[in-house]
Amino acid sequence: LAAGWGSGAVAAWATSPGGCELVQSTADCSRRWLSSVPGNLRGDIEELLLDDNTIQVLGNASLLLYHQLRCLSLTKNRLELIESGAFLSSQGLHVLSLADNLLFTNYSLTAAALSALPALRTLDLAGNRLTEDMVSVLVLNLSSLESLSVARNIIMRLDSSVFVNLTQLLELNLEKNYIFEIDQAFEGLQRLQRLNVAYNYLPCVVEFGLTQLRVLNVSNNVIEWFLALESDDLFELEVLDLSHNHLLFFPVLPRQSKLHSLLLKDNEMSFYQRLPNGTSLAHVTVQFLLIDGNSTNITTVSLWDEICHSNLSSLRLLDMSQNQVWYLPEGFLAQMPSLTHLKLNQNCLETFHLSEGDPLAMLTELDLSQNQLVELGAEAGAGDVLPNLQLFNLSTNRLRALPPGVFTYTRKIATVDLSRNRVDLCPQPIVAGEVESPPCVDIRGVKTLTHLSLAGCGLRGLDGHPFQGTSLMHLDLSDNHQALSGDLEWLQDLALTLRVLSLRNTSLSSTTVDFSAFNSLVRLDLSANSLSVFPTSLGVLKLHNLDLRENCLPALPPDVARTPLGKSLREVYLSRNPYNCCTLGWWDALQQVEGLHVPDELEVTCSYASRTLSPRALPEPVVWSCRWQTADLALLYLVLALPTCLTLLVAFAVTFLMLKQKLLKMVKSQCGVSNPY
Repeated sequence: LAAGWGSGAVAAWATSPGGCELVQSTADCSRRWLSSVPGNLRGDIEELLLDDNTIQVLGNASLLLYHQLRCLSLTKNRLELIESGAFLSSQGLHVLSLADNLLFTNYSLTAAALSALPALRTLDLAGNRLTEDMVSVLVLNLSSLESLSVARNIIMRLDSSVFVNLTQLLELNLEKNYIFEIDQAFEGLQRLQRLNVAYNYLPCVVEFGLTQLRVLNVSNNVIEWFLALESDDLFELEVLDLSHNHLLFFPVLPRQSKLHSLLLKDNEMSFYQRLPNGTSLAHVTVQFLLIDGNSTNITTVSLWDEICHSNLSSLRLLDMSQNQVWYLPEGFLAQMPSLTHLKLNQNCLETFHLSEGDPLAMLTELDLSQNQLVELGAEAGAGDVLPNLQLFNLSTNRLRALPPGVFTYTRKIATVDLSRNRVDLCPQPIVAGEVESPPCVDIRGVKTLTHLSLAGCGLRGLDGHPFQGTSLMHLDLSDNHQALSGDLEWLQDLALTLRVLSLRNTSLSSTTVDFSAFNSLVRLDLSANSLSVFPTSLGVLKLHNLDLRENCLPALPPDVARTPLGKSLREVYLSRNPYNCCTLGWWDALQQVEGLHVPDELEVTCSYASRTLSPRALPEPVVWSCRWQTADLALLYLVLALPTCLTLLVAFAVTFLMLKQKLLKMVKSQCGVSNPY
């Protein structure tokens, strides 16, 4: 709340005698274990928050002191009853939240209390175990309501009697109930603009005729059909969410509407004029014999008509992902000239055709990932194909190539995802004996391209300059086991611009790549490779994020924390490497680097004598053993030899003193010198 009121509001906070926090005209008494409304607050408060308490009854005298109250919240209490005179002194109340209580127990008495609120605009009754009959009684006399939530209750069926007097209602939330039938329940709500019936059990929507509605959310039901009323009236509908249902067919939409967002994700939708076995229903007709008394009429109609009779010229977002679409009817997208976002991922598409003057001229995002695409068609020499496209996702298909020059006319393309396709980059190496080079994808000269994913494409060591003329900042080459097996000059064109590089699972060894030229890199993923030695060229980079997981590293350089890399790193992943417990000086040094975070720190282990230990808490015997193993050998030899030398010296001295007289006599006798004694 303090942030919402701005910088000057912090000083306005105060604590009331009852423990509530006050800021300007708001009293926050939430989470105070209160069993009743405090009676010692300022009488001029306009907003009172009593959430997360234990209030069971709102009595006639509970709000007697607060005549200027405009907003009251009693969410998550144990409220069972609101006495009939509880709001008589607060008839200016505009917003009332009673969510997550037990109002079903005395709903009729509570309804009498609510009827005394002539100015109430917003009412939240969610989570009170209310049935449709209880709701009808509670809101019967609330003709001033503009927003009503009865979500998370046990409503099953709605008819025209439930919301009969809510003539001013603009927004209605019915989500997460058990509604399976709606019969003329909203026809009297002439001002209703936003309707949420998500997470219920509606099997279908037929004869939809709420022309004034702007947003309709019927997602997460079991809807198989959506049929709008056949009328030439203009519908105000702007957003229709039918996602996560069981739709079998493309919805029959209003002929005239302002629809700009149509969400059809996760259904069972397909088109049926062309069947997978090659059969077409385009020209199949049926005849109806109509007999009326003595007159007989024969009417012939097409068995299947996929022409959409709705005006979709204002549609900007169409999400048909996670369906069973394997083709699009001819002219289907031509009805959507304003489309900017098209999601067709996770379908069964085998082809998708692009052409000059395509109705998708305004498209900025196209997602065709996770289909069965073997061909992306385009007219030869077609110009102005998807001129405004910025994001193109073709991942996880069966593409081998793209139409030549497909990116030539996409003047704003910034992100392309070709991962999990069997594609190669142009130019291809010349193989002796081959008449022509195999198909490839040419991105050379696409200056606007900044993000490219080629993960899992089976790339082999490339020649030439496949990235020449590009300014790539993000490049994903992960899961390409032979991508780095050849000459690495093909990667040098990106040395100045590349900021994020993923080489995960590319069979990278310690001496394969020299990274020193990639001065702009801030994030590098080298995980799941075969690194047995830390690449020394990394030391000069100023990375912020480095991933070294799942390699064969026994240690990192002891001075890694003092290099430019160690000083710039903010996040490093190190787990699943066979580190040596006796060479953990680098680990201790990294722990001292200020601002460095190791997210997988708890998973980092080291090995000692066939044991797997944590470097954060090595046993004392292991520490001493490692010290002996890593000590200076010359010093060790000196320490071992010194006692032996001292022992020999002492033994020699003792022997000399014991034999001193005998030795002197022997010397004199041999030399013939007289004895002075």
